[in-house]
Amino acid sequence: MSEPVTRRSLLLGAAGGVAAGVTATAAGSPATAAGGPVPRLVRELEEKIRAGMAAYGIPGVSYGLRHRGRDHVGGFGVTDVSAPAPVDGDTLFRIASTTKTFTGTAVMRLVERGRLDLDRTVRSYLPGFRTADEAASRRVTLRQALNHSPGWLGDSFVDTGDGDDALERYVAAMATLPQLTEPGRVFAYNNAAIGVAGRILEVATGRVYEEALRSLVLDPLSLRQSAFAPQGVPGARVAVPHGFDLEGKVVAVPEALAIPRSLHSFGGLFSSARDQLRWARFHLGDGSPLLQRRSVRAMRWRPGPAGVLFVEIDGAGVTWMLRPSAEGPRIVQHGGDLGGQHSGFLFVPERDFALTVLTNSEGGPQLLSELFADDWALSRFAGLHNLPARPRALTPAELAPYEGRYAGQQVGTDGTLVSVELELVGAGGRLSARAGGQEALVLPFYRRDRVLAWTPDGADTYSRGDFVRDPDGSVGWFRFGGRLYRRNPLGTATALRSAPAVLVPGTLPYPLSTTPA
Repeated sequence: MSEPVTRRSLLLGAAGGVAAGVTATAAGSPATAAGGPVPRLVRELEEKIRAGMAAYGIPGVSYGLRHRGRDHVGGFGVTDVSAPAPVDGDTLFRIASTTKTFTGTAVMRLVERGRLDLDRTVRSYLPGFRTADEAASRRVTLRQALNHSPGWLGDSFVDTGDGDDALERYVAAMATLPQLTEPGRVFAYNNAAIGVAGRILEVATGRVYEEALRSLVLDPLSLRQSAFAPQGVPGARVAVPHGFDLEGKVVAVPEALAIPRSLHSFGGLFSSARDQLRWARFHLGDGSPLLQRRSVRAMRWRPGPAGVLFVEIDGAGVTWMLRPSAEGPRIVQHGGDLGGQHSGFLFVPERDFALTVLTNSEGGPQLLSELFADDWALSRFAGLHNLPARPRALTPAELAPYEGRYAGQQVGTDGTLVSVELELVGAGGRLSARAGGQEALVLPFYRRDRVLAWTPDGADTYSRGDFVRDPDGSVGWFRFGGRLYRRNPLGTATALRSAPAVLVPGTLPYPLSTTPA
C-alpha cells in the first residue's frame, strides 16, 4: 500500500544521507550459523545491500533468501539512528502491502471450505456494498477485488477509528469512491479492494479481521514474529521509520509507525525477515498445513488483466502479482511501502528461489528497485531476466496522442479527496514528465504504449509505465506504479482540482505522491 499524503509529506525530503550506526549480521542456514563459509552469491547480495545502505541513507536492512535448498537470513545496521540497536533477521518491520497476500490466503482457506466463492459477487457477502457506480457495485466479484480489477479508485486511506467496526465503517465509506473503469477490464492497483476482501473475511468468520487472520493463517503456520502491533511479539526489536531533514541527514520518525486500523487488511502487518522467508517457503510448497496444493497454485492461476506495476505483469492472481520472465518461468511478487518502511518480496516456484528485503528508510525504494524491479537478483539466483525493453525515439506525430495533462486522485485519512496532476510533453523523441513545471522523469518508449522511466539525467530507475486506451482506441490513462491518471489533451482544462504530483519511482507498489495544496 501507500500511506496517506500527509505522512509522505512528513517523510519525503532531500535525497541523500549515509546510513549510520553499527553493522550486525545473522544467517539462518546451519552452515553459516556454525561458522561455515557463506556462499559467493549470498556474499554478493550482502555486499549489494551494504552498498545500497550507504548510498541511499538506509539505517537498517534485513533480508531472507532461499537458494539451492538452503535458507539465509541476515540483518545490517540499526533500528533507530537516535537509539541504535542492531538489526537482524528477527527485527520487526511493517511489511505494508505484502499483508494483502495474507488476506488472499485467508480467503482461499474459506473457498476450500465452501464458505466463499471467488466468482460470486461482493454483494453476495456484503449486501449493502456500493461505490459511486451502482451498476458496477452490483457486478463486481470477489475475484476481481483480489486481482486488482474492480475498477473503482483504489487509494482510499480513511481513518475510521480504533474500534472493532473500523473495517466495516471503512467499506461503508467507499460509497463515494468514483468508478474509473468497468469491473474486470483494467488492472489498477487497489488498496480499497483488499479492504473489501478483509471485510468479507469478518462477515464469513464472525470475527474481526485481525483475529480471523491469526486463526486462519498466522497461528497454523507458527508465524510468531508476525502481528498487527509490536506488542504481539514480546521482546522483539522494531525497525523505526526514517526520512531526511532539509540538509539530507537521516532522521528517525517513530510516529510514522502508526497507521489507522481500517488499513490493516491491506497494509498493517509487522513481520521479520525470518517469518517472511517462512511465508515464501509455504507458498513454494504443497500448501500444507493450510491449503491443498491446487488451492496454493490457484492463487497464481487465472490472472486478471495484464499491465505494468513497475515491471510488466501478466496480471494479478489472488493478491499475487504474476510477472513474466524472458526465459519463461513466472515470477510471483509483491512488496510494500509505507513512510520509512519499504520492502520487496518475490519467489519463483520453478526455481525454488525466494527473496525478501526489508528497509527502514525513505531511501529504501532505490535499493529495492535495483533488487526487485531490475533483474539483478533474478539473474544471479534464478537465471531469469526481465522482458527486453530497448528504448526507441518517436516522431512528434507519434508522441502527440500521448501528450496531455494527467490527473489522479486519492482519499486521505480524513476522507478528503486529493488530486494530483502531471504534464507529459514530447521532447527529443521521448515524453517528458513534468510536475510543478519541472521535469521529473523522462519516458522513452520501448513498445507501443509502454515506456521506461529515467531520471532527467538519463539514469535508469528500473521502473516501467504504460498507457491504457479507452474503448474507442484513444489514449485514456497513464498507468504508473499501478495507478491510473486520466488524460486531458494539452490545451483543455482538467476537471480535477489538483496539486502538482511528485514522481517517485521505486519499489512495488509505489505511487505518485503529493503534498496537499
